[in-house]
Amino acid sequence: MSQTTAPEADPAAPIEPPIRHTVAWRVTSVTALPAARLRVTFVDGTSGEVDMRAFLERTDVIGSVFEALRDPAHFGAATVVLGAVSWPSGADLAPDAMYDAIRDRGSWILD
Repeated sequence: MSQTTAPEADPAAPIEPPIRHTVAWRVTSVTALPAARLRVTFVDGTSGEVDMRAFLERTDVIGSVFEALRDPAHFGAATVVLGAVSWPSGADLAPDAMYDAIRDRGSWILD
C-alpha cells in the first residue's frame, strides 16, 4: 500500500498581504433587497440603502451594461469587488458617490 502525503501549503500565500482598505468610501458588504435596492456598508461602518428602481426603468439603460440588472436574479448577484459593488455583467457603482449620498441622507437614489 502506498502512502500519500498531504499537499504543501502555497508558499506564496504569506508573501502577499490581504488588501486593507484605508479610505472610508470602500464598500465592505452588500445585500440585494427586493425592488432593485441594495443595503451597503462601508469601511468606517457607515451603512445605508441604494435605490436603483428609477434608474433601471430609464430607456437609456437598454443596451447598456446595466440592462441585465433589470432581471431580479442578476440584480441579486451583487458582490463587492475591490471595495465597489459589482455584478457579473460588468456593471458597477461608484463607491465614493454612494458613500457621500448615504453619509449625508442615509440613502442614494439613482434616477
